[in-house]
Amino acid sequence: MHSILAVDDSPSMRKMVSFTLTGAGYKVVEAVDGMDALEKAEAQHVDLILADQNMPRLDGIGLTKRLREHPRFKNTPILILTTESSDQMKQAGKAAGATGWLVKPFDPNRLIEVIQKVIR
Repeated sequence: MHSILAVDDSPSMRKMVSFTLTGAGYKVVEAVDGMDALEKAEAQHVDLILADQNMPRLDGIGLTKRLREHPRFKNTPILILTTESSDQMKQAGKAAGATGWLVKPFDPNRLIEVIQKVIR
């Protein structure tokens, strides 16, 4: 079973993402912000990271940069799931090493489809 780290400072968004992913057969580990996500990613195996962009302590792009510094996360898919949709933000995400960018509100079927394409 693939494990996904879902990072969002909104409890309701974490619940929606978790519900969608567990329903599709994934194990979900929740984190409340980028710093929490770093700790949880280092403590256990995750196959994919799904992170919000706008969070306290460490945002999605900052989290992506920090994860990409670790050899262990060099090839781990990182998807940014956010309300941000500007090309400038998407380029910043890509430059940081994000695998993809999804805009909220998300379509559950589309989210699963994207994850299935990038997860190994």
